[in-house]
Amino acid sequence: MKKKYFLVYIAAICLFVQVSVGQSIRKGFDEMTDYEKTELVNAFYLLREGPDLFNDLAQFHGDFFNFDNTADPTRLDLHFNLPDEAEREIFLAWHRRQMFEMEQAVQDINPEISLAFWDSSIYQSSTDALWDDDLLGTFDENWSLNRNFGEGGPLPTPMDVSNLMNATDFFVFSNALERQAVHRGAHVWTGGAMPTTLSPRDPVFYFHHSFVDKVWVEWEAIHGTSAFITTSMLRYDGTYVFDGQTLPLVDPNDITDTRVLGVFYAENGLAQLDNYIVSNTYNPEEIFYYQYNIEAGNNFIVPAGTSARFESVNQIDLTPGFEASAGSSFQASIDVENGGISGKSGVIRKKNPYDFSPMLLEPIVWEEGGDLLDDKPIIITAHPNPFTEKITINLSKRKDCVIEVFNMMGMLIREEAFQNTDTLVIKNLYGLSVGFYVIRVTDANGKILVVKRVVKM
Repeated sequence: MKKKYFLVYIAAICLFVQVSVGQSIRKGFDEMTDYEKTELVNAFYLLREGPDLFNDLAQFHGDFFNFDNTADPTRLDLHFNLPDEAEREIFLAWHRRQMFEMEQAVQDINPEISLAFWDSSIYQSSTDALWDDDLLGTFDENWSLNRNFGEGGPLPTPMDVSNLMNATDFFVFSNALERQAVHRGAHVWTGGAMPTTLSPRDPVFYFHHSFVDKVWVEWEAIHGTSAFITTSMLRYDGTYVFDGQTLPLVDPNDITDTRVLGVFYAENGLAQLDNYIVSNTYNPEEIFYYQYNIEAGNNFIVPAGTSARFESVNQIDLTPGFEASAGSSFQASIDVENGGISGKSGVIRKKNPYDFSPMLLEPIVWEEGGDLLDDKPIIITAHPNPFTEKITINLSKRKDCVIEVFNMMGMLIREEAFQNTDTLVIKNLYGLSVGFYVIRVTDANGKILVVKRVVKM
């Protein structure tokens, strides 16, 4: 089926480039379109053909997992270096670069897709859509993963995630995240390959570690102190070769902000793109695809000589601070067929490509420690942002509407109705915990008008 688009904005197209790998908006698996699910599953299966990135990443992860209890504990490794060996610590940065390597590989197959995340503090059932056959369900049998849901231990709670945000020291935060339930839980709960050093063999590993990465993004936005002592990382040290190409040298301190990699996280119907300069460093055209509202502004810049594209199934808002310079190529479009299947031949089913050996499945020893397109979009401002005890919301139109406030786990914590107004004041917020919140505005019929992310200080 050929996709159709409704073009909403084009800025100064002065050059033409070949579409290749795209940048990413990562969303929860529950916000993926059917199109994204099918294309991502296809990409995962295709990556097992020829050079096998899944196997290579899993084997590397296993080979360098942890050497603390070996004959040579001085060797560099990936896990459990805190609190005693901070000079060797790379856990969060290494897995961030690993997610990026996998994402670039799937975008080589389809530049519109990206990794998604599994918030395991919310979705805790083996009957969740994550495990359906149209997403990650078929891999269990086809790749001999031997998942055994729930037998190895519990998943984290929303409070486990919230408690991490209270840590003010980066290494204290990183150590607690790695060793405790927010990271550990999904590995042991899923079972099979996941609680072993070869966990990257299971595609859910990349959904899980995208969530771990998102938790780091939220902590860093509050505290702003992420820093590593070491300046290089295993695999990404400028010497490792995969599929005939030497992977680049990456300083972990250079990727403490995901925007360096062009990666943004969306949730609750909002992808907020800000403080980013399109460079085409990795891609001839940077593509940002999201089912719901893409809001770009606050110093999101497409400079002359670069190319970028936004695609949404529903809404794109270009807010103050967005700039597509003369000489750039920028396009924002609405996929009016809901991101329908793009003509691929259907999901590929490969039986048992892994030759699993029980010797390789040693468990890890874990330690606790639509109408708006025909009218002027409703632009929302929320101030002050960050806020302390109240927040004022201004709309560009007078509306009957409902304001909903969600915490970072997606839980509704406040709901108020307003009639025929463009100024909405939410009071008595002083009791909220420090962190991110999402404000969603819906009309009298429940239609989402706009979504805005705010910060409580």
